[in-house]
Formats: sequence, structure tokens, C-alpha cells
Amino acid sequence: MATTVHLPKPLLAAADRRARALRISRNRLIVQALRRELSGAADWSPAFLERLSVVDEDTRQGVDDLLKVVVSTRRSKAAPRL
Repeated sequence: MATTVHLPKPLLAAADRRARALRISRNRLIVQALRRELSGAADWSPAFLERLSVVDEDTRQGVDDLLKVVVSTRRSKAAPRL
């Protein structure tokens, strides 16, 4: 079934480069990417996400310290609001 999708030029160019590198058509590349995205294979398990939500105090402090260093050394743009 034919359909029309509008892609930004840089994304379309990147898709063309990838398709050429893989020696497949642009259409085939896009179909494969959509199948992979919609298959659910890339979904994180609820158990994994639950484990990520539990952080010990040492890890929390380490992340806070790292964030302070990153923010203090940024040059080109303001730090994002978290």
C-alpha cells in the first residue's frame, strides 16, 4: 500500500546514505525501522525500569556531583532545566 510521509531533508539524506551502505532500498530501510520500532522488542521491561528507580545515597550523591561539574564547565549554551 502506497503512502506519503514527509521527512526533514537531513533525515532523508541520512536514510539514503544508510540504505546505500546496506545495499537496500530506502523503502526497505524505512519498513525495517518501523517494524523494529513497533515490534516492542526495544521496550524496557517493567522490572528493569523499577530497578532503575531505586538509587542508593552514594549513587545519588555521585550523580549530583557529576552534574555540578558538567554544568560548571558548559561553554556554548545554558544548562538545561531539569
